[in-house]
Amino acid sequence: MKKLDQEVSCPNCGWHPDGEAHWQCLCGHTWNVFSTGGRCPACCRQWEKTQCAPKAGGCSTWSPYLEWYGDLSQWLTTELGHVSTDKEEERRGSRGH
Repeated sequence: MKKLDQEVSCPNCGWHPDGEAHWQCLCGHTWNVFSTGGRCPACCRQWEKTQCAPKAGGCSTWSPYLEWYGDLSQWLTTELGHVSTDKEEERRGSRGH
């Protein structure tokens, strides 16, 4: 499957993360939560909600992590279409050999 090329933004205010380390885990580690899928690289805690970073211009609202990626159903449908197409091409290729 391909990398998710989805724009990330706060579902409440629309703020876009800038790639900087604005989030701090309960263990004290600070990092960019979107670079790890919401999992702290120091203690492996999986965050289900993400706070919009107020110090970086965000609204400070907590939202489910996946909501930051907008309409994932459209992306998933497209990706599943790619998988089906790739498998069909593999089948056709194996018949020709």
